[in-house]
Formats: sequence, C-alpha cells, structure tokens
Amino acid sequence: MPFGIGMSELLVILVIVLIIFGAGKLPEIGNGLGKAIRNFKDATSAQSGAEKEAQGKIAAAATDTKKEIEGKNHGE
Repeated sequence: MPFGIGMSELLVILVIVLIIFGAGKLPEIGNGLGKAIRNFKDATSAQSGAEKEAQGKIAAAATDTKKEIEGKNHGE
C-alpha cells in the first residue's frame, strides 16, 4: 500500500473518520475531496498547455533567427 499504510491502518482511520464526522457527512467530504483533486489536475494540465504553446513560440523564433543568420552568411 502507498505510504507504508496497511489495510488494517486504513480501516482504523476510516472508523475514526466515521466516528468524528458521522455517516451523513462522508459523501460530502468525498465529494469535496474529489473536486479538489479534479481542480488540481485541471490546473496542472492547463499549465502544461501554456508551456507547450510557449515552447512552440520559442522554437519558431529560433528557426526564424537561424534563417536570418544563414541568409546573412550567404550574402557575404
């Protein structure tokens, strides 16, 4: 299991959470946790998209600069 936590430890944690929050609140807690994870994934994937776009612009600028330099060298 992840983090070195076995099945019995997870069961104890679940029972403690059930006692503290009650059975009625567990779906709300799970829903909130799921939304938080989804928002985190969306934020990281959006950042990756922006990074790819920036890399494309940098590559295009580098190609243009290379063509300019080659053109100047051939003109000499």
